[in-house]
This record gives sequence, structure tokens and C-alpha cells, in this order.
Amino acid sequence: MIPRYTRPEMASIWEPQTRFKIWFEIEAHAADALAEIGTIPKEAAKTIWAKARDATFDVARIDEIERETKHDVIAFLTHLAEIVGPEARFVHQGMTSSDVLDTCLNVQLTRAADLLISDIDKVLAALKKRAFEHKMTPTIGRSHGIHAEPVTFGLKLAYAYAEFSRARERLVAARKEVATCAISGAVGTFAQIDPRVEEHVAKAMGLQPEPISTQVIPRDRHAMYFATLGVIASSVERLSIEIRHLQRTEVLEAEEFFSEGQKGSSAMPHKRNPVLSENLTGLSRMVRAYAMPAMENVALWHERDISHSSAERMIGPDATVTLDFALMRLAGLIEKLLIYPANMQKNLDRLGGLVHSQRLLIALTQKGASREDAYKYVQRNAMPVWRGEGDFQTLLKKDPDVKKHLTDADIEEQFDLGYHFKHVDTIFKRVFGES
Repeated sequence: MIPRYTRPEMASIWEPQTRFKIWFEIEAHAADALAEIGTIPKEAAKTIWAKARDATFDVARIDEIERETKHDVIAFLTHLAEIVGPEARFVHQGMTSSDVLDTCLNVQLTRAADLLISDIDKVLAALKKRAFEHKMTPTIGRSHGIHAEPVTFGLKLAYAYAEFSRARERLVAARKEVATCAISGAVGTFAQIDPRVEEHVAKAMGLQPEPISTQVIPRDRHAMYFATLGVIASSVERLSIEIRHLQRTEVLEAEEFFSEGQKGSSAMPHKRNPVLSENLTGLSRMVRAYAMPAMENVALWHERDISHSSAERMIGPDATVTLDFALMRLAGLIEKLLIYPANMQKNLDRLGGLVHSQRLLIALTQKGASREDAYKYVQRNAMPVWRGEGDFQTLLKKDPDVKKHLTDADIEEQFDLGYHFKHVDTIFKRVFGES
């Protein structure tokens, strides 16, 4: 985790103290269940909670023990025994290390998902507010980076709102999929521990029992989780790239907020660069990169190996921390985005009405021209306008083939900008509902 791109609440999920607290809770809840079914004394389970519930685990001491044992869970259990005393012999009965590690990881991932869902809600709120603000603000739509037909800036933001709504649904599903618990023993057979212990721990930790595990929880669940984060990151990048393009000097239809005292270049005092959007592009690349090792972790040897372990120690915190930071940065960017309707109109007018070419094409066919001829008539009048050699409407009115089918009034009618926005309300209702 890089401090520059880390927010404290998400980082705290992955801190050693948090991890050891979750390990303890798993062990203590398991002890409660073991006591309830008569495997260990009830007083022992009570003592485990009483001695360690409010303990601050000594991370340095655990690290010291691990340097000798070369085993992190054993190091923790040894330290826990130092805190609990003789009753610690009843801790971890019938369990294997992965019961603790995997259940803990899934608790952390679900907590991280909850924060990320909240982040997406903030992005959605910002997008909705600005979309309605510019619901009918005309701007040019572009395909291949070239002027196509008019849209509204509100529609651009509505596209993003719909995309992040899908992102939220996927993340909710990914959270549900990864929220499982395994307390099933060395190879998942429950030979040394009753399945009721797993059920009890799962409920206590806010998880569901894994239907069938080996020594580990199946990693396809985690692969889907991190793949979902990668797709969300791609949505972050898509919107960020749109803002970067709109801020280009030649376009300047929207611009990142530039605060008092901010400086854009060490060499050129005039610069106002889309640094937040560019930063989001880079962060998105990293989140997507973490999805690949998660997918490769699915294929483990037999009932388990530890090839996934080192990767997960990195991708778990790094992917969630990075996406958390990116989503909150994106929400702030949208909230403060500077929007320039006058420049949008100026760009709409740059091509002298060429953006209405499809309307002319359709009008000609409806008046009897073949599609092939209509396309030819419209295109041959459009190309001089591309070269700056006239006005589209004027040229059309002088074209004898066009005039065979359309009057001057017919031609003028096709240049109505508002015609393109007659279904904006319908689209907004589809995206935002009746609000």
C-alpha cells in the first residue's frame, strides 16, 4: 500500500492488529461452539474471551516468534497462549491454519467491499447531480474522436451513472460470493471438528458456511471478486479519459477544478493539466493488474498449496486500497468539474451544420431519392465544408439534385438542434427512474 494513495479507513482493514483481532475472534467463536457441543469445557471458552477480547496483540512479539517457527498462525497461537494461559490448549482444536487465514481474508474482503460500495454511492450521487444540472446542455457526440451528432452533456454523465450502477450491482454480488467461512479441518472433511462449529463461526463473523472446501476456500470466489474490482477500475478509467479529452485546449468543454495556489507545471506557469484524471487512469491499470494473479490462484495443487498465499498478501490490500482511493478521487472530480456550455456550442457549430447530415440523408430518401443517391448528394456537399469552402445548408440549397426532392424550408427543418434531444427525458427515466 502506497501512503499517497491510501485512505485510513480502508487501510485499517489490512493492518496487522486488525488481522490478529479477526484471527482471535474466529478462534474464540470456534471455542464457543466446541464448548456448546461438549468438546471443550465451557469455562475454557469463557476464559479465552475474558483474557483476550480486549487485548492489544503484540505484533513485534508475534513477528519474533514467527522468525523461529517460520509459521504465522503458530506464532499467533503461541502469543495468544501467553495472554490466555493454560486454557489456550483448547484453542484451535481440530482446525487447520487455512481455516483461520481464509475465513479472516473473506471477512476483510467483505469489509473492504462495504467501503467500496459506499464509494460507488458517492460517485453515483455526484454523477446524478451533475447529469440533471446539464440534462439539456447541447454538446457534440464523437465517434472515432470525430464530430458525429449532437448529444447533451447530461447524457454523457448519465452513461457513466448507468455504468457505475452496474458496477455497484456486480460488487454486491462479488461481496456475497466471497463472504464464506471454512472451519473444516486439514482437508475439508470435518474429521477432527464438527460442522456445527463452522456454522457457528460463519454466523458470528457475518459469513456463510462454504458448502465444500478442501484445506482452503475455493479461489474462484476470490478471482471473481478481484475481476469485479478490475471491471470497476475500467469504468473509472473510461470516465477519466473522457474528461481528459474534454479538457484538451482545442476542445475545453469541461475541466478539472483548479484550486487557488495550484500549479500545473514547474516550467510553464500557464498550465492547467488534467492531473486527477491522468492519475485515475494509472490507478485503474494497477487495480486491473491485480485481477490476473487472483485468476491464476484458482488452480492449486490437490487439496491445497501456498502458491496463492504470497500473491493474496499483496493483492488483497493493494487492490482494495487503490480502488477505494480512485473512487473517492473520481467522486470529488465530478462534484467540482468545471463545465463550459459556451465552448460546447462553439464546437457544435465548428463544422457548419455537418452534424445534421443524417437528417438530410433520411429526408431525401423519404422524398423519393434512393439511399445510394441521397448519400452521394449529402456527402458531395459535406466535403467542401470539411475543407472550409462553404456552408453546408447554403450548398445544399444550391444543389439541383437535392432541390428535386427538398424545398429550402425542408432543408432548413433538418438543422433543428432540438430534434436530437426529443428522447432525453425517456433516457433519463430509464437511467434514473422517475426522480
